[in-house]
Amino acid sequence: MFENLTKTELYAALTGVFTAALIISNIIAGKTFDFFSFTLPCGVIIFPIIYIVNDMLAEVYGYKKARRVILLGFLMNLVAVICYNVTIMLPAPVFFTSSDAFSTVLGSTFRLLVASFAAYLAGSLVNAKLMVHLKKWDENKLFFRCIVSTLFGEGLDALIFISIGFLGTMPFEALVVMIVAQALFKTVYEIIVYPVTRYVIGSVKTLPD
Repeated sequence: MFENLTKTELYAALTGVFTAALIISNIIAGKTFDFFSFTLPCGVIIFPIIYIVNDMLAEVYGYKKARRVILLGFLMNLVAVICYNVTIMLPAPVFFTSSDAFSTVLGSTFRLLVASFAAYLAGSLVNAKLMVHLKKWDENKLFFRCIVSTLFGEGLDALIFISIGFLGTMPFEALVVMIVAQALFKTVYEIIVYPVTRYVIGSVKTLPD
């Protein structure tokens, strides 16, 4: 799958994939959708890419290198948000009729911005830290490490993002259900795609440095 690549070259590619997926996630996170009887943020659509890459970085490259990518993703997302808002503030020509729609999609409220950034940093760092910590405890239980790290990382992510972003905008009971549903949805998804995660991690570990 990764023929003719070194771990160093792949690390650079994974950094780009992770950062791009994060920026996309934060653009679509402000919209929710109905999933059977649950309401979920649309950011869950791209979740698998973000957390599988996160797991891979922590498992193969270690916590320090995973943290560098997480912090770089945070910085680039901040740059993207600044660019969005500068673009929105610039005067549009009279023939540009989509200015309001443009602002609605990219002009996230400050509250959602803080919620997204805080949730991302906390959830991603906890996910990576747990992957590495549990590996020291038992290196052979990859499935256990992936699922437990996702459950805790995504649980914290959901708790922070939904609490900050939506508290007071919906009934408290609905808020709690949304937090639990998002965390469980992502954990179940991680279980489903675990064979892919295992295959990719195994392939990367065989690459030369």
